[in-house]
Amino acid sequence: MDSIHDKQAEEDGTLLKKSAESDDSTSIHSDDYADMESTDSGENGSPRYHIANLEPMSEEEKQKERDFRKKLNKVSREIVSDSIHQAVKLIVHRPEYDPNHQEEYLSLSRELMPVVREIARKTLPLLQHEVTAEFARNHYYGSKFQADSVAYRDFRYFAKKRPPTESPGLVVGLRVDESASMAGFGRLEAAKRAVIAVYEFCQICNIPILIYGDTADVSRLEQMSIFAYADYDKTDFRDRFRLMGIRARSNNRDGMVLRIMAERLAASPKQTKLLMSISDGQPKAMEDYTGSLAIQDMQQTIAEYERKGIKFLAAAIGQDKDVISQIYGGERFLDITNLNELPSKLVRIISRYL
Repeated sequence: MDSIHDKQAEEDGTLLKKSAESDDSTSIHSDDYADMESTDSGENGSPRYHIANLEPMSEEEKQKERDFRKKLNKVSREIVSDSIHQAVKLIVHRPEYDPNHQEEYLSLSRELMPVVREIARKTLPLLQHEVTAEFARNHYYGSKFQADSVAYRDFRYFAKKRPPTESPGLVVGLRVDESASMAGFGRLEAAKRAVIAVYEFCQICNIPILIYGDTADVSRLEQMSIFAYADYDKTDFRDRFRLMGIRARSNNRDGMVLRIMAERLAASPKQTKLLMSISDGQPKAMEDYTGSLAIQDMQQTIAEYERKGIKFLAAAIGQDKDVISQIYGGERFLDITNLNELPSKLVRIISRYL
C-alpha cells in the first residue's frame, strides 16, 4: 500500500515527541478538546490540563443513546444476515460515558496531542484544497499533471475531473481487537494511545470516523460483542472518554466486525474510505471460527469490500504478525515492532489519504 511505504524511513523513526520546529502556541485543535486545556503553562512551557466539568446525561440524552444502540444492533444484524455469521448471536453495545475514564484519557493524551496537532497543521491546507478543487488529486492517471505530487514517489501524479455525485474527502473506520491476549506486553495501552491520536486527528480535520472494539464468546447468548465507542452518525464529546473503556476480554471473530464496519463505510458518500484494524492475533472464536475457515472468511470480506472502494490496513502488534500479513496481504500490512510508534504511524497514514 502506497500510504504505508511512502516516507518509510521518516515514519520508522518517529516517536511521539514534539519536534523542535513545531509551534508551542498553535491553536489547531478541536473546540471540544480546547475546553479541557488551560491557558496556564507548566514548568516546561507546555499547557496544563484540567478535568472538564461535564454535566451528567439528561434523561432525553439517555433515551437517544438507547435508540441509537437499538439502531446499530438492527443495522449490524442486517449486514451479516447473508454471511457465514448470520446465526451468530450479536450484541452491539454503546458504552456508557464513565467519568472515571477522564483521568486516564488526559494522562495518555498529554504526550499525544502536540504531535497530533503538528501533523494536522500540515494536513489542513491540503484538505482545504481537496474540498475546493475542481479536480480530485492523487490519481495514477488523469487529465492534469501535478508536479508537486512527484515528491511522494507513489506514482499518483495526476488529477482528474470529479463526477458531480462524488463527494470529496475521507471517512475512517478503526477496529480494535479486544481479545484476551491484548492484556499483555503493553498492547492495550498502545491501542488506547492509538485510538486517542486517530480520534483527535479526525476531529481536528473534520473526518467522519467509526471506532469499534470487538470480542467473541462472552456467553452463549452473546457470541459476538461490538462496542461502538465513536460513530459518525451520532457524535458526542463524551466519545473520547468512552475510548478508555477498551480492554482485553475474550476471543475474536474478526471477519464479522470487518464486514459490519466495511458496509457502513461503503454507504458513505465520501470519496476515500479507509478501514484500519489494530490486532495482536489471528481470528479464533467458538465453535470453529479459526484456522483456514476464519482466514478464508476474512480474505473474502476484504476482496468483496475492496471492490466497493474500501481500503484496508492491518496494524499487527502481537505474536501472530505472519498470519495477519498472510490474511491481509503485504500491501495492507503494517508491522508494529515498537508500540510507541503506533499512534503517529496511523495518524500519518490517514493524513496521506487526504
